[in-house]
Amino acid sequence: MINMNLKKMRKIMRYTQEEVADKIGVSRQAVAKWESGETMPDIHNCKALAELYGVALDDLVNDTNDKQEIGIKPKGKHIFGLVKVGERGQIVIPKKAREVFSIAPGDRLLVLGDEAQGIAIVKNESFLQLAEDIFKAQEYEEEEE
Repeated sequence: MINMNLKKMRKIMRYTQEEVADKIGVSRQAVAKWESGETMPDIHNCKALAELYGVALDDLVNDTNDKQEIGIKPKGKHIFGLVKVGERGQIVIPKKAREVFSIAPGDRLLVLGDEAQGIAIVKNESFLQLAEDIFKAQEYEEEEE
């Protein structure tokens, strides 16, 4: 139920009911009633709460499975499971990851690495677009000076 999710997310974020109320513009009593299940927030407040907690609205309002270890995941974040590295260093990208990121056979992927953070795999087109955006932003800043 939404009340359990609201309470869980507030505790994860280490907010008091008063802080949540201040951040979304409602009374502390309203937050307390939502968390106790006495009342439910309207859609406007649900959207504000999802944004505050950085989660998808769907995940915030839907019933979570108590057996689910992860709980409510941050918006846009995924865990696709483990992959095994083959003898020649190849990995198989899980089907769900390929679907979420629209990866198809023949796509070119860029592998980035940071010895402290790990490895990231980015679609080549996305990386090139980011580089172009950075370049354009730099040109714009130079024109402003």
